Amino acid sequence: MDLKDIKAIIDLMRKNSISEFELEREGFKIRLKRGGNGHGVVTYDDTVAIPMPAMPALGGAPAPAAPPPVVAPAATPELDVKSPMIGTFYRAPSPDSAAYVEVGTQVGPDTVVCIIEAMKVMNEIKAEVKGVVTQVLVENAKPVEFGQPLFKVRPA
Repeated sequence: MDLKDIKAIIDLMRKNSISEFELEREGFKIRLKRGGNGHGVVTYDDTVAIPMPAMPALGGAPAPAAPPPVVAPAATPELDVKSPMIGTFYRAPSPDSAAYVEVGTQVGPDTVVCIIEAMKVMNEIKAEVKGVVTQVLVENAKPVEFGQPLFKVRPA
């Protein structure tokens, strides 16, 4: 990865108000994180830290996060299927296709539940758990962050 690619990622972070980015490929790892004051740190292979320039907030104050949905307590705790990367969330393989999963769909560890587009690459995301989808937490074509819950699954 060269400096041009890193600058493109930083621009993507600015445009989408993303506070954290992590990428790992074939022995190369980069992690970008913005602090609340607009300053951040770039980490390569978890050994070298390079200060990042200030990134101004878009439109003044950062947008407040949406409150989590209120759900009645279940007999068994539900599991989250989380985003393994930042990017754009898509529920279906193409705009005219049906969604991979809906509420009530049974999934297994290898069931593809969505696609996340990152840097023009479509990444299939698998459930990695066995159970039934009880909630879809993200709207189609919306940006997601690393570790953000995408679906709730009741274990089977």
